[in-house]
Amino acid sequence: MSDQKLKIGVMVHLHGDPEGAIKKVADLGVPTCQLGWPANMSVEDGLEVKKIANDLGVEITTLWATLPGVAMWNFVEGPISIGLVPEDWRAIRIQALEQAARCAAEMGVESITTHCGFIPEFPGDPLYTGTVVALKQVMGTCDSLGVQFWFETGQETPITLLRTIQDVGSPNMGINLDPANLLMYGKANPVDALDTFGQWVRGVHAKDGHYPTDGAALGKEAPMGEGRVNFPVLVPKLKSMGFTGALTIEREISGDKQIEDIQRAIDILTPLL
Repeated sequence: MSDQKLKIGVMVHLHGDPEGAIKKVADLGVPTCQLGWPANMSVEDGLEVKKIANDLGVEITTLWATLPGVAMWNFVEGPISIGLVPEDWRAIRIQALEQAARCAAEMGVESITTHCGFIPEFPGDPLYTGTVVALKQVMGTCDSLGVQFWFETGQETPITLLRTIQDVGSPNMGINLDPANLLMYGKANPVDALDTFGQWVRGVHAKDGHYPTDGAALGKEAPMGEGRVNFPVLVPKLKSMGFTGALTIEREISGDKQIEDIQRAIDILTPLL
């Protein structure tokens, strides 16, 4: 087990107001963040954002790359709209990920992160082999820039994700574990999933949620402590597997309730660091 104390972070999106987004992190008193990164951001934009973060004393741990096109967060349209799996969107999304990697490299941010989509479980599926080819292209750019690529968990089973990492074959890949997503997509219990891919976890979304109970709709997100993610077991297990990254709180609502739930999550996580 690592003796290094973990850091807490918050997931924030720029939405045209970089200073406001990063100030929100600083005001919460946490040292790190993951940044939701729009597909149209330039390297020059990135350097401006990095200066704001430096001035406010906030470390950016990953650029969470938002991909162009349509994404439907459910079980019906999701497989044909999310990530690199859908062929119609693949080329433009590869370009967006390569651009995010260039921004990260210039900003001194170690990684980019995104959802790759409902990766098929059958390795012979043309959508699987096409996704692997697309990821090899993305990793060619990431590897040349010294930028890591982290898979956001959710739409694929843990063993499918592990197989994809092995088949792409770059040492610069990792996993941004969203334990709530594993539950909300009905793919795995996050504590057990670590037995399959725990060695690859580089970042964590500290988010809570429930299993789905409807064939078309994801399970519901919940405030930390009110869902099915067992953080008092998950975090020590991550540390025992060598994880030294940030626990980045994500609460996908807005307003005062979001801030209240984030502050409660900080209280829950702090004793586990």
